Amino acid sequence: MNINLALLLLVIAMSAFNKQSDNKEPVKEIITGADQTQLYVPYLKGKRVAIMANPTTIIGKKHLVDSLKNLGINIVKVFGPEHGFRGNASAGVKIKDETDAATGIRIISLYGPKNKPTKQDMADVDILLYDLQDVGVRFYTNINALSRLMEACAESDKEMLILDRPNPNGYLIDGPVLDMKYKSGIGMFPIPMSHGLTVAEFAQMANGEGWLTNKVKCRLKIIKVANYDHNMPYTLPVKPSPNLNTQQAILLYPSTCMFEGVYINHGRGTQFPFTVLGSPELKGKYAFSFTPVSIKGMAETPIFMNQVCYGLDLRNYDTEKLRKSGKINIQWIMELYKAHPHKEKFFESKFSNQMNNIEIQIGNGIFRKQIIDGVSEAEIRKSWEPGLSQYKEMRKKYLLYP
Repeated sequence: MNINLALLLLVIAMSAFNKQSDNKEPVKEIITGADQTQLYVPYLKGKRVAIMANPTTIIGKKHLVDSLKNLGINIVKVFGPEHGFRGNASAGVKIKDETDAATGIRIISLYGPKNKPTKQDMADVDILLYDLQDVGVRFYTNINALSRLMEACAESDKEMLILDRPNPNGYLIDGPVLDMKYKSGIGMFPIPMSHGLTVAEFAQMANGEGWLTNKVKCRLKIIKVANYDHNMPYTLPVKPSPNLNTQQAILLYPSTCMFEGVYINHGRGTQFPFTVLGSPELKGKYAFSFTPVSIKGMAETPIFMNQVCYGLDLRNYDTEKLRKSGKINIQWIMELYKAHPHKEKFFESKFSNQMNNIEIQIGNGIFRKQIIDGVSEAEIRKSWEPGLSQYKEMRKKYLLYP
């Protein structure tokens, strides 16, 4: 073959390859339910609308409540969750009813004297719109608030419209399924620590599995996320709560939130919560240190306040390792227990100034003993079965996305 013919064949081959490449579909952008206004704004016209909202409730970069009001939607009230409608309250701080200064709309707190709308609250409402960003873990309280709103709608024969959003930990289905003996405000349903659902999928599950009080069922209308599947990485445009203030914190949260049940500071009282772990009593065991302080709106009385803590710095931990493994990390709690000089204190909430004990946080009664006895990770994971596998199978019935 002469050189000119060879070059000609090469050009033809490259042209064919480029044409093939050009035919590849471009990756489509994820579009949240809220951003697809054409699918629900006409449906809301002429209705009296209540909205469950917080700072993650946005269309583009603007708050959904402000946008819908400008579009002529009749918003009669807003329900506010933990941290409040505008998101400026610390974790666990009770919130009072108020009037929103920006819109003049009445805000009814569901994180104060009551946690569920009354029939009177629902009397002048035609439809309740739910749009809160979730992070896909059992102990994040938004799904508990969602279930109570579903009950209120069902009891008043009102419809709920869910504007769905991606789950940034949607790929992750792991941890023990909650033993209902340990049901609490941070665990109300028999789901694993990381449940792998969007809020709309969870709502369908709560309806379908009969989890709502008296097994009532809520009428749902769902605006799905466009161009989304559970394995897609998703960076949140707004922090979902004061202490989940970075994408790193959100991705580590399924693994590091368990430290709320032990004698370790997990970054509360710093600007990097859920990404550092430590205690003053680990001095000499670790070089990395940080000092928790009181921070208004984030953590006002953190454990070990104003004390230098030594431990693990996970701010630059490669979260792709979690994605590839498909597992929460329990090695960190095993390591810090082993390193701690006062093991009798490690799991005792009376020492730790933490919100919950480890049984409430993990959702079973054997994890504490497993760590104390030095049980292997493989054996701990084995004890989560068959519940975890059964949950995964049940979950398939309610999925809206691949």
